[in-house]
Amino acid sequence: MADVNKGVLPDSALNALLKQGAIRTEQPLDGDQIQPASLDLRLAFDAYRIRASFLPGKDRSVADVLREPGIELHRIELTPQGAVLEIGCVYLVPLQESLRLPAGMSGRANPKSSTGRIDVFTRVVCNRSRAFDDVPVGYSGPLWLEISPRTFPILARPGDRLAQLRLRRGKAEDTSEKTVSIDLEQPAGTPVGWRAKRHGGLIDLRGIGRHDVRHFWEPLYATGGRLVLDPEEFYILASRETVKVPSGKAAEMAPIAPELGEFRAHYAGFFDPGFGMNKGGSRAVLEVRSRDVPFILEHGQPVAKLIYEPMSEKPAALYGGKTSNYQGQGLKLSKHFAVPD
Repeated sequence: MADVNKGVLPDSALNALLKQGAIRTEQPLDGDQIQPASLDLRLAFDAYRIRASFLPGKDRSVADVLREPGIELHRIELTPQGAVLEIGCVYLVPLQESLRLPAGMSGRANPKSSTGRIDVFTRVVCNRSRAFDDVPVGYSGPLWLEISPRTFPILARPGDRLAQLRLRRGKAEDTSEKTVSIDLEQPAGTPVGWRAKRHGGLIDLRGIGRHDVRHFWEPLYATGGRLVLDPEEFYILASRETVKVPSGKAAEMAPIAPELGEFRAHYAGFFDPGFGMNKGGSRAVLEVRSRDVPFILEHGQPVAKLIYEPMSEKPAALYGGKTSNYQGQGLKLSKHFAVPD
């Protein structure tokens, strides 16, 4: 490959890896599957309902663990008509993409933005892995996706994309951080966030703009820049700051110190080059869940951090094109919902 620089690989390098067989697919990639700094991963044709989440460890494949007694509860066929994945259950689904990475190359996965915003918890699992979402250096083998809907059941089909993969050459060294705080001050009558309704209904992953927001969400209004989070409720909130990712960088949202609050502030973490570079900028949307006790959030309170790392080279296309759903966003639900005027 002509690209020899360290850093996150751009779209051109991902296409080259595909041609070389380092990225392998059961079916040809969709036209928009390669993003400026990541590859969307597609569900294959079966889902395994499993007893509990697991990591295979250094001596076993994922398939080895599935064959052990008591791990697999039952197998579900994903058909073009769709199969329902239920709340509170854990599923393991093989992905259509597999890897044969060259030496010195590794990967990291994350839920797609739309996945996190409907409270579907996902993690990529590799053979012999001891950490979720991490693809070891030089990994060769299949990829699996652990899926656990937390608030809404989902209708899933083969080819649906719930997670994305970044590949990088070398170890990230030239990184920088930016703290992200919460926005809880809006004009009277304007919501500062959304809280998910329990038993809201089924979300069809391909039902873009087809779900009535009123059946699934209730708007939240803060008093005096303060909001009380209820335990185990799921919230969509927005950052006070705009987020900008220049063409030579990629960013990932990460937790800040846990002692700063009893809540989780994000599920989906990748920001591609070009995000927020539109006129007016874009804010980060935060998927928030309080843990064991009610917790008070204050306007401007730090809730997460963005970690920037260099691209190995600038991508051919930046975030913000026709397939970019969240450029210029403020407080925004996932693309599945049609918000009434």
